[in-house]
Amino acid sequence: MLWLQAENGEPLLQQLQLDIVGFLAILGEGSVLANAQVSTLSRWIFLPRLIPAPQALMRPTRPTVLETVPGHVTGIYSGNSKDTINHIGNIVCDANNLPAHSVRVVRIKRTGASLIKARTIAPLTGVLLLGFVLSCVLLGLSIWRHDGMSLLATVLLSCLSSLIGYGNKWELKLPQRKMTQGKVPPGDVVIRYPKGSFLIIRCPEEVARELYFAPEAIQYLLQHGPAYRLLSLVGTIMLMGGVICLANAQIESQIAWAASYMLLGSSYWIVAALPAKLHWDYSCYTVTNECLSDSNMAAKGYPSENPTFTQALWKAIVVSKHTNWVRLSNACPDTPAWRMWLAQAQARAKQVQLQERRGEDQVTTWDIPDWDAQQALIALLNEQAQEDMKEVKDVVVRNTEEV
Repeated sequence: MLWLQAENGEPLLQQLQLDIVGFLAILGEGSVLANAQVSTLSRWIFLPRLIPAPQALMRPTRPTVLETVPGHVTGIYSGNSKDTINHIGNIVCDANNLPAHSVRVVRIKRTGASLIKARTIAPLTGVLLLGFVLSCVLLGLSIWRHDGMSLLATVLLSCLSSLIGYGNKWELKLPQRKMTQGKVPPGDVVIRYPKGSFLIIRCPEEVARELYFAPEAIQYLLQHGPAYRLLSLVGTIMLMGGVICLANAQIESQIAWAASYMLLGSSYWIVAALPAKLHWDYSCYTVTNECLSDSNMAAKGYPSENPTFTQALWKAIVVSKHTNWVRLSNACPDTPAWRMWLAQAQARAKQVQLQERRGEDQVTTWDIPDWDAQQALIALLNEQAQEDMKEVKDVVVRNTEEV
């Protein structure tokens, strides 16, 4: 077995080989991409610093829309319908982790003219500043050690982040309603998530348009496509040059580089595991949680938890007072029994005279009528099954008589 040994008076440390340390600079692509869009929205993106896996941000083409979330969005009054949830709309309400078959109600108002942007003080800002500090430390270490290759690697890899930041810097443009004349229906929205949970959003029409139905526009600072691709080429050359210089640096410098990238990679991984809403500033919207009379007040957002999808759908109808959105979103089968059940559910929901009240904790509470929606559906399904069986028997009798 071979072990490190001092030979011919050469220090033991000089026997250590860390030529592979350059690969640490290109690891961690997944954790960088997890918050790539919000990080390039911040002005901190221009700061020269070290970042793990910079090649993740040097893509041939830049994204034109924000990443969407699975779910079905339907306007209760407008009739608008989408089979995905806009990224910003999902961030504002933060409801994609609702328990299965639960119902949550919120009210959203626009309280300012400011735009949605990245938070100035956020965990993501911390890792950006950490990369800047490490870059300064490595620069000072390279000068102190008279290590020209490490100095050149520090300059190339630190300036690379600023170059990437210029190519990916963007602003979010939410659509605005240009025609303000005339009456428009309320913008109330129902979101059905894959787990069978519902989020009812009470909001004006312009808020529903901005957050859920109109596309989110990305406006890049560098809009010329060929110029961006040329910039990516220059960045790729800088990355290659930085890694080559790093491989030829002194062993002491390489140890410092390895420790820096290990610390940076761990930090980016931790930040990627945090909720996305921690990185966004959506203070221009005010979100107020409401609840149902049987909501779990100890849970976040006061969800009303239910054992079955039918009961959750019934409570969503109680709040919305309509069932058209159910058909538009394909929330239930289109059969005679279900159509009759929807008619009964809407009639029962509209019988509630006092639609909302405020409890002692000042939370708007929606009363749920005393109606067993599950048993009502079972009864209708049994009736439909009996009628279908009767029709089959009649057909068999007719065919027998004809024979």
